[in-house]
Amino acid sequence: MIIEIHDLTLPELRPYACTNEVQLLRWNEPDFGLFIAESPKVIRRALHAGYEPVSLLCERKYLSGQAADIIQSCDEIPIYTADSDVLTQLTGFRLTQGVLCAMRRKPLPDVSQVCEHAFRIAILEDIMNQTNVGAVFRSAAALGFDAVLLTPSGSNPLYRRSVRVSMGTVFQIPWTYLHDAPPDYIRTLKNLGFCTVAMALRKDTVCIDDEILSQQKRLAVILGTEGEGLKESTIDACDYTVRIPMSHDVDSLNVAAASAVAFWELRKK
Repeated sequence: MIIEIHDLTLPELRPYACTNEVQLLRWNEPDFGLFIAESPKVIRRALHAGYEPVSLLCERKYLSGQAADIIQSCDEIPIYTADSDVLTQLTGFRLTQGVLCAMRRKPLPDVSQVCEHAFRIAILEDIMNQTNVGAVFRSAAALGFDAVLLTPSGSNPLYRRSVRVSMGTVFQIPWTYLHDAPPDYIRTLKNLGFCTVAMALRKDTVCIDDEILSQQKRLAVILGTEGEGLKESTIDACDYTVRIPMSHDVDSLNVAAASAVAFWELRKK
């Protein structure tokens, strides 16, 4: 159902104008909230993963262009359209890919469900930067990791920037939140049969290409927050502390870059 936009104050358009991710997260409380998927590729991945679309916001020229297949598959929901300058007034930014989709969140699975058939998982401890969260998911998907777990105080993977940076891989990689705050969740991982690896800078580290790591059947790679890194108590609770060898007196990598190196080297071979 295609609807021409004449009134930017329509309540149905509010999700697209909302810049507060927490408000979207709690949009339908006590039911599950909303998130915004941006670009045809990302929206297709979300639809394929079973997320329910609420409405679409589409620049007029994309109705029969790059988003035509999406429009056809979503013809029973409202599809709001206008020219680019009108949509920019509504959203506060220019749509570079011409289409947004408001979608319902799904209930999150239990940690045991996410890990049941996983051999390589990533844990994000208190990572707040949405760009880094999205980049880690993209690396996990590309480099063969099976799941991502997050600590309770970390950023939500379905925040708009994370979804966009991940290129929609947040819909392809199973994920959920750990029930316990750091470092208590390490016990949960060990009980599930994972060897736990802390990515950290300490003297008692194992090099990332050590055979003892590649020989592990199930491996949980734990990455820390920007700047401070992992908590000392988390590092102490892990089976191994692992470092990435570096040159030119560089002491560390951005967590997103470090994750790509770690996932490639520690993937199941």
